[in-house]
Amino acid sequence: MEYQEIGYQVEDGIATITLNRPEQLNAYTNRMRLETLDAFDRIDADDAVRVVVVTGAGRAFCAGADLSAGAGTFDYDKAPEMFGGDDLLADGTPRDGGGTVVLRTARCLKPVIGAINGAAVGVGATMTLPMDVRIASEKARFGFVFARRGIVTEAASSWYLPRVVGISQAMEWAMTGRVFPASEALEGRLVSKVVPHEELLPAAYALAREVADNTSAVAVAAIRRLMYAGLSAETPWQAHANDSRLMTVLGAAPDVAEGIESFLAKRPPVFPMSVSKDLPDVVPDFPRRLED
Repeated sequence: MEYQEIGYQVEDGIATITLNRPEQLNAYTNRMRLETLDAFDRIDADDAVRVVVVTGAGRAFCAGADLSAGAGTFDYDKAPEMFGGDDLLADGTPRDGGGTVVLRTARCLKPVIGAINGAAVGVGATMTLPMDVRIASEKARFGFVFARRGIVTEAASSWYLPRVVGISQAMEWAMTGRVFPASEALEGRLVSKVVPHEELLPAAYALAREVADNTSAVAVAAIRRLMYAGLSAETPWQAHANDSRLMTVLGAAPDVAEGIESFLAKRPPVFPMSVSKDLPDVVPDFPRRLED
């Protein structure tokens, strides 16, 4: 796919997705949705990519859905492009378009870091929730503004947001729909840190570099699936079962031998396994599509 509304580049094991409609504050469109889905497919297929950084061009991260269609923006009969195309729920309901991006991000086999450089409002906020770490510029602003537009929290945020920040904080932001500063996002644990604007990308890349240089790609992919599958496990026994299966399979794998030998030799590891070829079948399927 030729990208028109996102930027995509890979350098030294780090893929960067840049939402790229700066004159429209990177407002979300169906074209941006399709390009982002394609980018994550490329990322999972490319063993050279170890970590993903997502950011925005210009002064915004993403100011929400493109509202240029006016009152009919979220009316499926008038604007079907805001939904998930021909991918329907079992009952024939059109899938929420933002949710298709969130669930694809959730399925990514590489860790994802959000570098929130400016306004992240509506889908611009909810699309960050499946990212593993969110770092914000001091210029960032956030808003779960859906109630102020007469719609509901979308993009699976009713599952993610309470798990990220707790139900009380999630409800406060969702029921008021207010836009709030990066300092409040930090206090509410929506982001892990707030940095001066010029330090945002260096901070994101430094974290990405730490992962890329020191860890097994297969181990990180498995851990990512274990962590998120564990969020909805009914008991610790389910997590224990998943852990046990992966410890049994990976314990005898080449990456483990290299991890131990490099540690004992006090040298940097060179892990031989790749996600595309060596990820065990027993890795939990997350998010698993259920009967609707």
